[in-house]
Amino acid sequence: SAAVKFDPASVDLEAFLKDLLALGEELRASLGEDDLAHLKKIERWGRTATAVGAMTAWVAPIPLSAVALSLGRSTRWLLMHHVGHRGYDRVPHTPKRLTSPVFARGARRFIDWLDWMEPEAWKYEHNVLHHSYTGEDADPDLVERNTGWIRQQPKPLRYVLLGVLAATWRASYYAQNTTRALRQRDQKLRPDEKQLPELLQLVLENWAPYFLVELVLFPGLYLPLGPWAAFSAACNSWAAEVLTNLHTFTVVGPNHSGDDLFRFTDAPKSKAERYFRQVVGSVNFRTGGDLNDWLHLFLNYQIEHHLWPDAPMRSYQWLQPRVKALCEKHGVPYVQQSVWKRLGKLTDIFVGNSRMQVMAR
Repeated sequence: SAAVKFDPASVDLEAFLKDLLALGEELRASLGEDDLAHLKKIERWGRTATAVGAMTAWVAPIPLSAVALSLGRSTRWLLMHHVGHRGYDRVPHTPKRLTSPVFARGARRFIDWLDWMEPEAWKYEHNVLHHSYTGEDADPDLVERNTGWIRQQPKPLRYVLLGVLAATWRASYYAQNTTRALRQRDQKLRPDEKQLPELLQLVLENWAPYFLVELVLFPGLYLPLGPWAAFSAACNSWAAEVLTNLHTFTVVGPNHSGDDLFRFTDAPKSKAERYFRQVVGSVNFRTGGDLNDWLHLFLNYQIEHHLWPDAPMRSYQWLQPRVKALCEKHGVPYVQQSVWKRLGKLTDIFVGNSRMQVMAR
């Protein structure tokens, strides 16, 4: 692959940074009401999907309901990702409910983003740790390191474990990882404060709210229509849960994994190197068009997102060709492939068929 032959020393990092910072200034100057209108449109698409799923859930266990409910849940993840990154805090006239200090905070968790993990824990693990240490040993989401124990299993079992993880990962991986990260932070900040046992905290603050609302209360709402209606709603909600896991795993898991991407053995020595690493440690999928980007949950702009985590979704569509051109100008690898090819790359790393490139001094 191109990354194997690439010599990082051939890049003028300071010149690359200068061009990126200039592009960032253009980005900030371009923020406007179109960004807010775009956010609300994507929000409407998600709400419409949820409504379609809810209105058809009682009929029978049917794909239409399960897929629609799943798209609604995945869209709430999408909104949390970009709003939680402060993507709309500086956009003019953004209502408070769509800003990071309010969205999914407190009781609004049940309105904005109810998932298997507690929002504040996810924001710390993802926004702070993952984005601060992307591809380093301190990155809590470094796939190759986190799956080392799986590669010690018999090879057929590795593929089975990959399937199980993909179908359950929000609860089985992300909830635990985010809870542990937040506990470690709180222990450092408030060492004298007593914490719940980790498993109890995981159950009470992470799993229980989502399980009770989406998989117990939601089907129970259909009981007045009869046992079949409630049973159908339960089947559709559970099917939607599996689909949401598969969907989010497919567009999240491959973002920083593949034999043509880099991981790093140390911290960057400069701002320029940090920006450079965000590019060579990330991958884009097919980009362009709101429908395509919505189905990718706007995670198909991973390179641009890691350069400007606090940019609105619409801005990534504007940034992508410009960042790609800058990478070509400076000789920086810019990896972009279909999500299906990248899922194959992730699988190869996961089961041990290939390894990440390692950048070390």
